[in-house]
Amino acid sequence: MFLPTFHGRALARAIACAVGSASMAAHAADAPDDPQRATTLHEVRVSAARTATSVDPDMPAVVETVSAARLDRLNIVDTADALKYLPAFGIRKRFAGDENATFSVRGTSNQQSARGLVYLDGLLLSNLLGNNWANPPRWSMAFPRNLARVEVIYGAYSALYPGNAIGATVLMTTRMPETLEVTGEAQVFTQHVDTHGVDRDFGGSRQAATIGDRSGRFAFLVGISHLQSNGQPLVYATQNLSTHPATSNPVTGAVADTGANGRPREIVGINSEGQEATRQDEAHVRLTYDVTRDLTGALTAGYWKQDLSHRTDTFLRDAQGRPVWSGPVAIDGRQYTLPANYFAPGTRQSRNYLYGLSLGTHRETGWNVEGEVSYFDMDRNRDRVASAVTYDGAGLLTAGDGSRWRTLDVRASHTPDSLAPGTHTVSFGYHVDGYRLDNATHALDAWRNGRGGPLVAANGGSTQTQAVYLQDAWQLAERWRLTLGARYEQWRAFGGFRSTATAGVGYTERKESHTSPKVSLAWSASDSVLLRLSGARAYRFPTVNELFQGTFDGISLVNNDPSLKPENDLSRELSAEWYRENGVARFTVYRSDTRNTLFSQTDTTVFPNITSVQNVGLVRTRGAEASYDAHDALRQGLDLTANVAYTQATTVRNPRNPASEGKQFYRIPRWRANLVATWRATERLALTLAGRYSGRQYNTLDHSDVHPDTFGGASDFLTFDAKVSWKASDRIDLGVGVDNLTDRRYYVYYPYPSRTWLAEARFHL
Repeated sequence: MFLPTFHGRALARAIACAVGSASMAAHAADAPDDPQRATTLHEVRVSAARTATSVDPDMPAVVETVSAARLDRLNIVDTADALKYLPAFGIRKRFAGDENATFSVRGTSNQQSARGLVYLDGLLLSNLLGNNWANPPRWSMAFPRNLARVEVIYGAYSALYPGNAIGATVLMTTRMPETLEVTGEAQVFTQHVDTHGVDRDFGGSRQAATIGDRSGRFAFLVGISHLQSNGQPLVYATQNLSTHPATSNPVTGAVADTGANGRPREIVGINSEGQEATRQDEAHVRLTYDVTRDLTGALTAGYWKQDLSHRTDTFLRDAQGRPVWSGPVAIDGRQYTLPANYFAPGTRQSRNYLYGLSLGTHRETGWNVEGEVSYFDMDRNRDRVASAVTYDGAGLLTAGDGSRWRTLDVRASHTPDSLAPGTHTVSFGYHVDGYRLDNATHALDAWRNGRGGPLVAANGGSTQTQAVYLQDAWQLAERWRLTLGARYEQWRAFGGFRSTATAGVGYTERKESHTSPKVSLAWSASDSVLLRLSGARAYRFPTVNELFQGTFDGISLVNNDPSLKPENDLSRELSAEWYRENGVARFTVYRSDTRNTLFSQTDTTVFPNITSVQNVGLVRTRGAEASYDAHDALRQGLDLTANVAYTQATTVRNPRNPASEGKQFYRIPRWRANLVATWRATERLALTLAGRYSGRQYNTLDHSDVHPDTFGGASDFLTFDAKVSWKASDRIDLGVGVDNLTDRRYYVYYPYPSRTWLAEARFHL
């Protein structure tokens, strides 16, 4: 077939040419009849008026927006799906309901989760306790259908956000009702997997209901949802080709394969994370009260509960056809030995709460003051794993109950009555956050339901950051605006410890302070063209996990470093934005130099090698983005979005792993491209076709994973998605969609979903 084998780089270049002919390209714009989108376009312009939005109207950076209208036309199961077609973005979502959906953007990989921020109505959803796939934003605290818009700010160019914004900041805004609204929604999805010895269907469903209303000054919105999902197998049990001749217990069922390192291997089953089956319950409440015409208070509460099973399976059968789970086995004349816990199953139970309060004014001009406080409580976070393939024998319990984070923000701003030359728009504020990690591993007599027994290991600690910031947008002349800002941050780490049943160590308190200057110069070359040059310094401080999680070898502590340095990033970007009546286009070039990048790697200069979180000397990123977004682009009723991004992220200095120097950084493709077309055939019927391309990635810093198209590799891929949306009546919306239409088999270490069908129905009053 032509489509599955079409060369992705050629597609990326073709899209780049098409976008360039439309004047290169844009941060997203929706239809003029979509007021949320139209508002965002004007707010990022120098001459714009201030209106209700999550984004600072003087934001000295690229801003992309996805409106509620656009979300309705896409295949959306959870909130992370809203970002998958944005320029230079990649979403690590392995299946519907994947709790570990991190994102990659520009020179930040999906293993650097602490280099991205996600907020819901100003409340932090990013899990900055760690910096990897296991610390994703808590997307489940937001209901996709309750959002008015999703806005994405690229880079740490604004003093209003901490250094964790080096990658991007995602701002989600809830749409509060004006009249009584009652909705019910049901979705079902399914995929067929035929690879690596697996041939079966996997799928699930999601149901949600909301109710909201406004009565005078008071408004409320309440939602509940339930999701059940069986994801495709994620981790396959592999054995490198043995050099020992067979001696006992011949078995059948193994699948011969070539590993990501180019060496032959045998796939003998599904193990480790295995095939994840998850059940999730969510609830969200948001209350707002207009104290006065200009002063509004809000209360938010969220709940997310998950029960997950790691299901495993063996492909091996003995001479009598019985499954073989462990011990000596002979495969094709070669001898192997499988550990007792090789196919051990596991479970995970999570229970999380989000609480938030805010109070603030929202005047068009003059002074505004706002305060927000949030608390995220990981009330229950427990992993249980068996010591062998048994229903309820011995095992281990790892509990992170009580880990949490808290934030407080107070800010003030002044906006002049007009943007006449010489006027200033000033913002300043105070921020404090605190993170606490508590992990303990206990032995279990009954791994599935037993209570914790003797302590095996424990670790934990806290970090806190206080910051003050000031940002001034100075209207130099009618068409020139200079934005200057600075953020002073004082960080400390304290209470760190590690222990085993027989030994323990505590860490002394650490403190660091840094100032991050920001500058941006914008020129409105005409009423439709804006040019902006921005630069920023940002510091990303180590997380509790990076500082204090490690292992004991029985005598001394290894694999963690409480003296890690913060990441030190210097970024620059130049953007050109062209606004037309029916859309917007943007072209951006950017560069960042990040010293002391925090990343888990193997120190190859010592023996034995040690794998731990380390500071990488220098990673340099250069890139360019082009995007175009228009309503009625080529003909009446056709909405078009196209973007292409080139990113060269190079490991320049890395003394602890010299083989990585000069190589493209971990899991950052050179090319990404997206094309989304929606045809509004009638007032009730819309058809969407989308394509996503990602170039070759690497799962190793030294590019030793030479075989990308297998489990453990990182493929390039070109996939197509489609959806038909039909408003069957004024109260019923129906949709049928498909992701990965051509059934492309691709990997980013894990196998990503096969062709996945989605059907949905939504009822609303």
